Amino acid sequence: MSKLGDLGARLYRGEVGYDFIGKRKIWYGISILITITAIVGLSVRGLNMGIDFQGGAVFTTPKTSLTSSQAQEQAEKAAPGHQAVAQGVGDGGMRIQISGLDTKESIPVQEKLAKELDVPAKDINTELVGPSWGEQIADKAWLGLGIFMVLVVIYLAIAFEWRMALAALVALVHDLSITVGVYALVGFEVTPGTVIGLLTILGYSLYDTVVVFDSLKEASRGVTKQSRYTYAEIANRSINSTLVRSINTTVVALLPVAGLLFVGGGLLGAGVLNDISLALFVGLAAGAYSSIFIATPLVADLKERQPEMKGLAKRVRAKRAAAAAKAEEGPEHPAPAAGTDQDQQPAAAGGNLVGQRGQTASRNRGRGRPSGKRR
Repeated sequence: MSKLGDLGARLYRGEVGYDFIGKRKIWYGISILITITAIVGLSVRGLNMGIDFQGGAVFTTPKTSLTSSQAQEQAEKAAPGHQAVAQGVGDGGMRIQISGLDTKESIPVQEKLAKELDVPAKDINTELVGPSWGEQIADKAWLGLGIFMVLVVIYLAIAFEWRMALAALVALVHDLSITVGVYALVGFEVTPGTVIGLLTILGYSLYDTVVVFDSLKEASRGVTKQSRYTYAEIANRSINSTLVRSINTTVVALLPVAGLLFVGGGLLGAGVLNDISLALFVGLAAGAYSSIFIATPLVADLKERQPEMKGLAKRVRAKRAAAAAKAEEGPEHPAPAAGTDQDQQPAAAGGNLVGQRGQTASRNRGRGRPSGKRR
């Protein structure tokens, strides 16, 4: 068995573990800090909305020797007063977006671009996008997001309980806030691909959360009938038992997305891939974090407010205090002196009796008797 597999098995059996629940205030503080940073970035810089939402024109040029920054500068000279974004495409050409252009303005801009970039005007492909289409996409995205949130809360409340549904909803809002904030800070353009990426990460974020919640639900059955563990400790064991699984699924999901973002978008200059890959990459990482550090600790906080869970915690503390006091008192009977019959018994004998569930003496009983029926 590999080291990671052995660690996963030990985590599942509860032999080792990390106190995620006990340090939940640290995780809450980190999440609040990251979320505030994302909100400030969104408020100060705002989102770089693409022409799909603002309207404008897209010019695709043939192969040119200019860089993206040079092409953007020439495009803004050709269309003064309008914002331009230039991105390289695979064949060495440029994809230049100029917001706010209408049909009449696009033709002279195309001719000026051809002159500035030193390419034939007929080889520049021009596409016009109206702002109404982007508004329809945004409205449908908000509608889909709202429906998804409502269905998630209803499903989790039925399958688990309302506290878990609330914690999952908080984790989803946490993941979306961080992803949108990173988009604002990085300055990537928001396109329909970005909307698709944001809606996609909701499912990934919820997947890890539901896995931990399912383990917690099974482990906490009849929790008030015992006095060995508190609910928070059972929740912590559930996180540790699914930790390796969550890490494996997240890493496997992040690898191809990282390839799209850093190789496709960075090295090859395929800007279209950046729209969806950045949202997926940030959302997947934030979803894995929130399922472990936010959702489950929040459920433990909400559950431990219940009177029965408070009573359970009180019984557990009382039992442990009694056990600690008994251990400090020491054994009731003094140890036998050296040389007695008890001292001659091997130490493994008692362990053998326990390991065999006390059947050693009963199995030896009757040995030496002749087999067969009694006469």
